[in-house]
Amino acid sequence: MGPVSETQTPPKTLQYRIDGPDDAPVLILGPSLGTTWHMWDRQIGELSTRWRVIRFDLPGHGGAPAHPADSVGELAERLLATLDLLGVQRFGYAGCSIGGAVGIELALRHPHRLASLALVAASPRFGTADEFRQRGVVVRTNGLDPMARSAPERWFTGGFAAAQPAIVEWAVQMVRTTDPGCYIAACEALAAFDVRHELSRVGVPTLVLVGSEDQVTGPAEARTLVAGIPDARLALVPGASHLAPVEQPAAVTDLLAHHFETAWNDTLASIPVPPAPATSAPVSPVAEIAPAAPEQPAAVQYGRPDPYEAGMKIRREVLGDAHVDRATVAADDFTADFQELITRYAWGEVWSREGLDRRTRSCVTLTALVAQGHLDELAFHTRAALRNGLTPAEIKEVLIHAAVYCGVPAAHAAFKVAQAVIQEETTPRA
Repeated sequence: MGPVSETQTPPKTLQYRIDGPDDAPVLILGPSLGTTWHMWDRQIGELSTRWRVIRFDLPGHGGAPAHPADSVGELAERLLATLDLLGVQRFGYAGCSIGGAVGIELALRHPHRLASLALVAASPRFGTADEFRQRGVVVRTNGLDPMARSAPERWFTGGFAAAQPAIVEWAVQMVRTTDPGCYIAACEALAAFDVRHELSRVGVPTLVLVGSEDQVTGPAEARTLVAGIPDARLALVPGASHLAPVEQPAAVTDLLAHHFETAWNDTLASIPVPPAPATSAPVSPVAEIAPAAPEQPAAVQYGRPDPYEAGMKIRREVLGDAHVDRATVAADDFTADFQELITRYAWGEVWSREGLDRRTRSCVTLTALVAQGHLDELAFHTRAALRNGLTPAEIKEVLIHAAVYCGVPAAHAAFKVAQAVIQEETTPRA
């Protein structure tokens, strides 16, 4: 079966393609950020002889409808809605990078649907929230060209990129043709994704596969997954970077085929399982399994909830972890109460209100800071405004408007501060 067209893809489902026999066990393949289902092309020839392989595109990727998903959980729900339409109840799942995050989400929230799991170039937390939100600011300001140009060095080893210019160009064009809004939404989803303390609840057989040269989510992140997931093993693929399925297709195909065939002997006994594929992989999975400590039951709260935790969450999302960490680490006996005050009331009580969205609150905050001449605060709230979705052009309009009502000298000083912050935040980082 070929791909489903955009007109056939409802907003809360995903664009997909099916290969392989209709009566075979189902295997889902999830893509990395900025790629399409074609990143798995070099696995399909072998896998589709044994499984009904369903590949999907992220929203706005590969020509899929541009309906942004604001969390990894939302992506998982859309995938399940798609599978429900296809009549698929139980399946194996392999995902790369953000596709791996979707797989972990499925294992945690919908364990009855998942028979076995493979996580490729994945992590329980992808970098830092600040890094992904800054990437969103860059894309909102400059488009996807900076991400497209840097994709080959993130995805492939230098030797592979030099030897395969056609694949490098294919990778660049995949990113360039992605919808910017959906790419930004995916960055926000990864910024919020953190399941480090939940890995012990992943209850399906799991293969953690990583390229030995992956500088994005490398062996260290893979070992964290293996240490936390009770039934997990590690496969290290030499000579591969982030997109190991593209760079070392034979090794990845054999590892996936062996994992899903053996895992399903136990978990899908009622479904006919094909004979084990011949293996020719140049690598062997390395077992590194360590059970995590059981989670403690959450405390029961009564009465009105304390706004501090919600305030800290919003404060970090808006101002960034680095800024908040500096403020809290610098707090001492004299300033700690003040830090708690602003977290609880400014962020937990006011910024959390639903009457205004965060973009609007940033506009109001910038104007107030210009009026009072608080240039230090203006600097980090300009950064926050960018993270909240304001473009440099919109921030310029706020400052011009403030010049009329707050005074030209105040706005002139504000322009200098904002210009420096915008230049720093919208310049792609190596």
